[in-house]
Amino acid sequence: MVFKAIFFDAAGTLIKTTRPVGESYARVAQRFGMEVLPGQLTERFRRCFASSPPLAFPGAQPDRIQEWERQWWKDLVRRIFEPYGRFDGFEDYFSELFEYFSRADSWSLYPEIKETLVALRERDLILAVISNFDSRLFGILEGLGIAPCFDSIVISSHAGRAKPAREIFHRALETHRLKAEEAMHIGDSPDKDAAGASAAGLTGVLLDRSGRSASDNVPRLQNLKAIFSLLDRAG
Repeated sequence: MVFKAIFFDAAGTLIKTTRPVGESYARVAQRFGMEVLPGQLTERFRRCFASSPPLAFPGAQPDRIQEWERQWWKDLVRRIFEPYGRFDGFEDYFSELFEYFSRADSWSLYPEIKETLVALRERDLILAVISNFDSRLFGILEGLGIAPCFDSIVISSHAGRAKPAREIFHRALETHRLKAEEAMHIGDSPDKDAAGASAAGLTGVLLDRSGRSASDNVPRLQNLKAIFSLLDRAG
């Protein structure tokens, strides 16, 4: 199979927060009079994020999407702090936190990303992002200097469906008039990325940087540079 397109997840695949989420949450909270250990907030974030509804708003009016995105995150952050008692400064705290994570300098690229994307572009491949993220991702990728590498960026809050739903993968395919078998999708989630893409008919690939994933049903990369050997074997 000769692939015409490579799709990528964003957070955990191309980009990461510059410091652990719990540390950022705790630092900002301290300025608003709320003292919680970073490790506790990291664990609360993990649990609350996993149990939250998809970051997608089917049927939402385009001019309301950013309002819904902000409310989705506000509800999540409020749940994270529920065990720690009254938080009088929560409204101002959330506003600062939301703005902080919209900044490109709050994120960084994994070391191999830029050179890998440039080399893939030289192969005349279509490159796109498919992410369960909100509108802030456009500015983040622009600020990190990789937005021009992509032919399209599909986010769940705009698509109305979130990974692993096949519809979000098909939206990217339709954008570029591709058949599912002509595209590969790479991401760090065994369920949302690898299995979700495979169920939608694409070749799902798991980016397992830690080497600890138990998923053995899909191709696996430990570093994004390894994509070239995968492409060469396929072609």
